[in-house]
Amino acid sequence: MIKRSNNLRRPTVPLGQGAARPSRIRRDPVPVAVPKKPVNAYPSEREVWTVVIGVVLFALAITVAIVGASNNILN
Repeated sequence: MIKRSNNLRRPTVPLGQGAARPSRIRRDPVPVAVPKKPVNAYPSEREVWTVVIGVVLFALAITVAIVGASNNILN
């Protein structure tokens, strides 16, 4: 079994005897509270129609790609 020697510790650092100095770390000032504008919980009608049209066009593009690929494979 390996025994450790107690004299391998580092020596302690002597602390100053005077009064403690204040921290010299600079901090950012506290930000001023900016009033937030209210958030609309529900999307507008234009946004809803934009999403619907986008989903339909994406589905149409996928369908065209699948039909075009299947026609090339079968012929």
